[in-house]
Amino acid sequence: MPREVAFHGLYMPTLTLLFVVAAALCWGLDRLLASAGLYRFTWHPALFRLSLFACLFGGLALTIYR
Repeated sequence: MPREVAFHGLYMPTLTLLFVVAAALCWGLDRLLASAGLYRFTWHPALFRLSLFACLFGGLALTIYR
């Protein structure tokens, strides 16, 4: 995957695209976990959501910068 993506003539880092993908994945997983009622077992749901996003974004970023 290239490190830059052309978007309407503007070169953007690929991490910007991965940020959007990770946010969409995190939103989907959040809805899934909330509907299953698994947030009852977490100590701090907002912190869990943030760490879930960080893990997804970091995992996706490793596919480029490896």
